[in-house]
Amino acid sequence: MSKNKKDLVLRQSHDQLNKFLQEKVAALPKDFNQTRFLQNCMTVLQDTKDIEKMNPVSVARTMLKGAFLGLDFFNGECYAIPYGNNLNFQTDYKGEVKLAKKYSINPILDIYAKLVREGDFYELSVVDGRQSVTFKPEPFNDGKVKGAFAVVLYADGSMDIEEMSTAEIEKIRKDFSKAQNSPAWTKTPGEMYKKTVLRRLTKGISLNFDSPEQDKAYKDGADVDFDKDKPKEVENSPFNIDPEDIEDAEFTEDEPAKESKVDEEPEQEEFPWEN
Repeated sequence: MSKNKKDLVLRQSHDQLNKFLQEKVAALPKDFNQTRFLQNCMTVLQDTKDIEKMNPVSVARTMLKGAFLGLDFFNGECYAIPYGNNLNFQTDYKGEVKLAKKYSINPILDIYAKLVREGDFYELSVVDGRQSVTFKPEPFNDGKVKGAFAVVLYADGSMDIEEMSTAEIEKIRKDFSKAQNSPAWTKTPGEMYKKTVLRRLTKGISLNFDSPEQDKAYKDGADVDFDKDKPKEVENSPFNIDPEDIEDAEFTEDEPAKESKVDEEPEQEEFPWEN
């Protein structure tokens, strides 16, 4: 694909995302920095594989989900992952921890997930009705992963623990993952193991998001859909885009890019990712 087409998609994605952010400002976190978020998004998109094949409106809509949650694509708190000719939003383990700490109704002191490898000592016990975990990892252990566990410690002194074996996580991956062979699973399986057990743990944590847009983005960011087999209720998604939102886009999601449009570039202006 030509550099001109890539530049065009990036410019239109920037403009469309900027438009969405202005229209949805009431749904953004109070400490949201729009300028920094836009610049970081464009830096990430510049290096995104096959970005020239993507629909700018779809790209902007994906990045908007990170904005609603206050997660940074550039810092790896969430990802825009190419699947075919579309980008899909996915939270990272770091983003999951950040959101749980920020939005838990019961204040959290700490929340984390750990991998258990061969040679590590791990024991989950219940004493006088209270859960307890003992974990002594072997230093610099590169052994085979046996499983993963997640722990949440609340400010009131209570805690909760979730554990999953490697076999169980792999079954969840096979049966419930939205993209079981995605780069996230094939290149960073350890992070996905931790995220999977952490997501299961957070199903028992009451999260109070500030807006329906945040709640929807959080659900969309899960790789594993534990409610996959449950009937879905029809809902009006905050990510539904009005027809006028796509009037400036060169491409549509159902039609291939029109080559004749590529050379009709808008007036040149300076963008931060080109410096």
